[in-house]
Amino acid sequence: MKRLIFIGTLFISSGSYAQVTSWENSPLNYNNSPLNYNNSPLNYNSTNGVYDNNGNRIGYETQSPTGVTNVFDNNGNRIGYSPSKRQ
Repeated sequence: MKRLIFIGTLFISSGSYAQVTSWENSPLNYNNSPLNYNNSPLNYNSTNGVYDNNGNRIGYETQSPTGVTNVFDNNGNRIGYSPSKRQ
């Protein structure tokens, strides 16, 4: 029984760690949100816009503290990422 409780505790704690690290990549994080003016399609001076071949803005990119570059569409949906280049 003690072994089962230990395994359950380990499983729950590892799941909560995943939730904490995923906050950095979440559009609910204000740094990644389209409500942040730096990410807004209405900010014509933004430097993090992602554009298609016709020059239309399709989204924006942000970098997490761990070095992962996240790509979001203009609505804040995460559509891709580039792994950290840090070693």
